[in-house]
Amino acid sequence: QVQLVESGGGLVQPGGSLTLSCTASGSEPSGSIGLSNAMGWYRQAPGKPRELVADIATSGLTKYAESVKGRFTISRDNAKNTVYLQMNSLKPEDTAVYYCGHDVRDGRVFGSWGQGTQVTVSA
Repeated sequence: QVQLVESGGGLVQPGGSLTLSCTASGSEPSGSIGLSNAMGWYRQAPGKPRELVADIATSGLTKYAESVKGRFTISRDNAKNTVYLQMNSLKPEDTAVYYCGHDVRDGRVFGSWGQGTQVTVSA
């Protein structure tokens, strides 16, 4: 079982930037997230369902929700067992709890979830 810990959330003004990190540990064969699993960032705003923000395959191929294309960038550092979400030009509607997920296939998480980190975009 892989454990995920997110960090980097906080309060930011509209137009600002934040970088979220998700670090994995646990019982994959080597503890690496780089061997066989895609990773994803999701978010859930109050009263709304959880939605996929971006995912990244082991090949580095990325996909983004239309609402964040051109503003958010997902990346991974397999040596550090970490996935990042760089968020620029933040909008109030980006306010949500952000979660990372392990073993993402067709947008669904088949592995573990992190505990989430709050991102609030407000003046």
